[in-house]
Amino acid sequence: MTTRRTWIRAAAQSVCGIASLAAAGRISAQSDWPRKSIRLVVPFAPGGSSEIVARSVAAELTKQLGHSVFVENKPGGAGTVAMAEVAKADKDGHTLILGHVGTLAVNPYMLPRQSYDVDRDFAPISLLARVPNMFVVHPSVQAVDLKSFVALARSRPGQLNYGSAGNGSAGHLAMEYLKLVTRTFITHIPYRGTGPQLIDLLAGRTDAASAGAPALMTHVKSGKLRVIAVGTQQRLPILPEVATVAEQGYPGFETSQWYGLQAPAGTPDPIIRRLAEECGRALKASAVTERFANDAAVGVGNSPEQYAAFIRTEQKRWSEVVRQAGIKPD
Repeated sequence: MTTRRTWIRAAAQSVCGIASLAAAGRISAQSDWPRKSIRLVVPFAPGGSSEIVARSVAAELTKQLGHSVFVENKPGGAGTVAMAEVAKADKDGHTLILGHVGTLAVNPYMLPRQSYDVDRDFAPISLLARVPNMFVVHPSVQAVDLKSFVALARSRPGQLNYGSAGNGSAGHLAMEYLKLVTRTFITHIPYRGTGPQLIDLLAGRTDAASAGAPALMTHVKSGKLRVIAVGTQQRLPILPEVATVAEQGYPGFETSQWYGLQAPAGTPDPIIRRLAEECGRALKASAVTERFANDAAVGVGNSPEQYAAFIRTEQKRWSEVVRQAGIKPD
């Protein structure tokens, strides 16, 4: 009996010891992090809303963490090039990627094969920002609002065109969604990023586009682009005179871009939690809130669980748009 009690006591001590070691490992993983600069990969070309969100948050995280958080743009394959690379990166919290509606909620349904699984191979950290989609035209287009634009498109089916940051980009999705509800035929011209597509739109070589407000506001304020509608449920405080798509005859229409933070799956949970907390702090910093307000972006900041649930909801929404619009890869 004594031997049995001794064995049970020893086993219990062993289990406690293992649990203590595991807890110590978790604490160590958090306390030792970060040990070096953190690479934040943006899976798109410079010049779009992703650039503004990533660099604004990275600058604050650099101050808070005491190590540089540097942004690296790595475009290609509708974001899949960067996603594939980060999925295989070290799981130590020093390589992160900017999550996006296109890479997380569209590509899984648009692309027949990917070398990674967005749900299995990435750990959600926090939703950083929601960016209203704006629908704009070049001033040479004879449309002052959505109603006149739809009338023009219907009178010239296929003759009007719009540019996007690429197949599966937020702007592509927003315009295809608009085409579905308005029953119009407008030709899509994909580019490799928001920046490149804006060059042609500003030059009048394309007619229209949808993109996040941060990438467009400067050109709207200067009169180089005209806003015909916004995709949010309510009008934007920065553009109170511009009606929503829903107000202009299409109830229930809503579309916005969003950006979050992901790490390779397997990154220690304490690091994920710490990052979520630091993101929440960064999004409250005056430098970020002021920049976001100027561009009509809305900072969020939430828990990994809340962000994961949000992604699932968006996957359900956009998988249906991809199916109905027949969106295919380049």
